[in-house]
Amino acid sequence: MEMQLAHRRVLVTGSTKGIGRAIATAFAQEGADVVVNGRNAETVQAVVDQLAQDYPETTPIAAPFDISNPEQAHALFESVPTVDVLVNNMGIFQPMAYADIDDATWKRFFDINVLAGNRLAKHYLPAMLAQDFGRIIFIASEEAVMPSGEMPQYSMTKTMNLSLAKSLSKLTVGTHVTVNTVMPGSTLTEGVQQMLAKMYADSDLPQTEWEHDFMVHHRPLSQIQRLIRPEEIGRLTVFVASPLASSFSGAAIRADGGMVPTIY
Repeated sequence: MEMQLAHRRVLVTGSTKGIGRAIATAFAQEGADVVVNGRNAETVQAVVDQLAQDYPETTPIAAPFDISNPEQAHALFESVPTVDVLVNNMGIFQPMAYADIDDATWKRFFDINVLAGNRLAKHYLPAMLAQDFGRIIFIASEEAVMPSGEMPQYSMTKTMNLSLAKSLSKLTVGTHVTVNTVMPGSTLTEGVQQMLAKMYADSDLPQTEWEHDFMVHHRPLSQIQRLIRPEEIGRLTVFVASPLASSFSGAAIRADGGMVPTIY
């Protein structure tokens, strides 16, 4: 299906690996000009070069800025003043016991997972409204609506993403600008691979069985009983960003493999 995104400028934060890179690649496949963001300039440029090579009809742009830093976020705005689509993907996660989470950790997760995306939305939304087209998508998690208890500091921020997106959608009434949230379930990113390696470091279980064992014992409600692949989230995000998804507004769209055990 043609997603009508050719030469739309799309900023995907945290797009040098994992879900973010898969989303960036999916947009490039649709002919969009992707703004690749990450903290390391060399890594960002490597992704830009790869996208330019694989999709020569597009013009990827390097944006090597730490958007959790207000000064660097301002530098991003000067470098890329407007976008048609903003995907707030950047985020951090870490399984932690509640008793071990100090105030600095709570604040760090809030700054990175919530304030950074809000900062970008606040900058880019007015121009979207002025041109009467735009998409803002927050990448949240099933942890937003079904906290596992494994990382409460992370779950809190993802619930905030849902609330923020809903609030921002109220500012777009009657326009062709939408604000939505995509909620992936457990996804096989580099970070999750590292998490599995730590979890099974002292286990005799073969690496080929880690994913299945993890799903059985830690995500038993999953109906697909496997980790979601980043490319699956990429394809969904592209659709939600496209003009074809004009009826989605203020929605929290689940891609959790059926793990959340509620009808709605």
